Amino acid sequence: MSLLANVYAIGSGRARPPLWGRLALPFLAQRGHLLLWAPVCLGLGIGGYFALTQEPTGGQISVALAAAVASLLLARLAGEALAPVFLAMALVLCGGALGWARTAMVAAPVLDFRYYGPVEGRIVDIDRSQSDAVRLTLDEVRLGDMAPGRVPARVRVSLHGDQRWVAPTPGLRVMLTANLSPPPGPVEPGGYDFRRQAWFDGIGAVGYTRTPVFTIAAAEEGHAGLALFRARVALSEGIRTRLGGQPGAFAAALLTGDRSSVSRDTLDNLRASNLAHLLAISGLHMGLLTGTIFAAIRAFLALVPWVALRLDTRKLAAVVALVAGAGYLGLSGGNIATERAFIMVAVMLGAVLIGRRAISLRAVALAAVIVLVRRPEALLSPGFHMSFAATTALVAVFGAIRDAGGLGARWPKVVKGAAALVISSSVAGAATAPFAAAHFNRIADYGLIANLASVPVMGLWVMPWALVAGLLAPLGLSWLPLQIMGWGCAWILGVAAWVAGLGGAVTHVVGPGPWVLPLLALGALWVVLWRGGGRWLGLAGVAAALWLWTQAERPALLVSDRGGLVGLLGPEGRALSKDRGESFTAEVWLENDGDGATQEAAAARMLPAEDGVLLFEVAGTQVTHVSGRGAAAKAAALCTGGLLISSVDPKPVPNGPCDLWSPARMRQTGALAVMRDGRLVTVADKAGRRPWSP
Repeated sequence: MSLLANVYAIGSGRARPPLWGRLALPFLAQRGHLLLWAPVCLGLGIGGYFALTQEPTGGQISVALAAAVASLLLARLAGEALAPVFLAMALVLCGGALGWARTAMVAAPVLDFRYYGPVEGRIVDIDRSQSDAVRLTLDEVRLGDMAPGRVPARVRVSLHGDQRWVAPTPGLRVMLTANLSPPPGPVEPGGYDFRRQAWFDGIGAVGYTRTPVFTIAAAEEGHAGLALFRARVALSEGIRTRLGGQPGAFAAALLTGDRSSVSRDTLDNLRASNLAHLLAISGLHMGLLTGTIFAAIRAFLALVPWVALRLDTRKLAAVVALVAGAGYLGLSGGNIATERAFIMVAVMLGAVLIGRRAISLRAVALAAVIVLVRRPEALLSPGFHMSFAATTALVAVFGAIRDAGGLGARWPKVVKGAAALVISSSVAGAATAPFAAAHFNRIADYGLIANLASVPVMGLWVMPWALVAGLLAPLGLSWLPLQIMGWGCAWILGVAAWVAGLGGAVTHVVGPGPWVLPLLALGALWVVLWRGGGRWLGLAGVAAALWLWTQAERPALLVSDRGGLVGLLGPEGRALSKDRGESFTAEVWLENDGDGATQEAAAARMLPAEDGVLLFEVAGTQVTHVSGRGAAAKAAALCTGGLLISSVDPKPVPNGPCDLWSPARMRQTGALAVMRDGRLVTVADKAGRRPWSP
């Protein structure tokens, strides 16, 4: 008998030795639950694609797809026990191909040099930069005399200086003089790659202007086609004007996704209290809106006996809620987080329409598959990790409670509601905490308290009154429900400020290594999805991930990609070479160290420089950092050995025995890290050569 025939006979149970029977039994127990593993396998393939340091060729992708087809054929022949293994292989290979195809589909020109000159384009987005400056995203771009084939499809420009001559409006065609450069790479080797995010956002250049921006064509004259965007901006402005202050800015962010008026202090308070998720229009907002509409429509139809006795009011309510959710998606800007939330809600309401259980792990898995197929890059985003972690954990826990008979048959409804609130907040917080800590390097120690005090207000007060305001807007009566809604927003911001002000509100944690989150997610998913006693093996994966996290190695020395900032790790934390300038890089370094110090405080740890020259030793190697006035001339004389880091290109070029790292070299390598064992690692070493990191 051939090998394949043996596999088929064993897998189908026709010839099953006792040993195989024992080995196959756990796999056979997964029948009926295999859909739950589909997004996991797709995610493994997508993650593998993004982890590559070289872009696969079309031929390699063709081989992978051929192998996927072969795996599907083997799945049909292998029998029940082995078929899932071959299906999993096919999905992993398809996931990698999806990532490759998406990368090719969004390909657009990326600026490959520093540009200063005229920029013309149409405003398609308005937000704020890290420095709180108004930032415009432009399409239909023109850059001086540059050939159209080299011009980026979109550019993002921060506005500084006096800009009284323009009021940014969606669709407005503007002209300005700007400094543009390619999207920046990671600020340290292995760090978050901003170029990759810009690639998938279609942004080929970023920069700033300090000169006035002028209008060259009104939105109507430019045929902007951005009516929904303009309506969103008008609604946001109306809400802020009506409510005023930070409650108005917070309300506008909740309803339209416009965070441009939310202050830095408010953001810091929300993050420190673990309430920042309320700003992102995601599953909570979409669920509250559609859930409220679903319940309200059912209650209204129940009051009409003729309708209630003849029609399925659940399905009618589901259709109305789905339409409302789609409208909310469009009005809020349709970003990835909101799109993901709408897909999850649409899957669950679709389950109602076909008579299936709306809230189930299958619905969550199907939503995850749709998101990954549409946008494979979403797998890498914090929002994807946190939203699906929270949803999966909540559905699994409340499903177990339901199967066990509920929270308590004799409990009063008020007690049941309070218990459900505590359980949901605790479960969601526990599920998202590791991912939030990994991405944002902080744990909000009193986040549970803040969420217990704020989420009920959000669900029972803010969102219902927002819905009432929307219904009364055509009659010009939205001002009253908006005002009432504003009280709830003020309460939430007050809770955030109070919790953030408590001693020890935030614990800073070191950034994890590259294997921590994948291992943590796989271990947790194994516990939730596997059927049988073997599910507890997933705890070993979780424990291994947490142990690896504690072993995370931070570089002994970090050098920015322009050589102007260095950070030396010492007993007190990382010491920085300057107290201002390159603040974003400094902030990320300190966050990844798990250090809550400011740049100014970290700079006070550094030994004083002598005439712009810093001398120190790292891993047995002498390091010289030269910066400031006259650095170009000084560097040539300092090339006596070890590492020489210069913030400018030396003149003349030194020919001494040092290892020179200057802007000219670092434009090719990116930021530099010196590890504790003396290894030199650059951004280019970690990122490799990909379309977004040539």
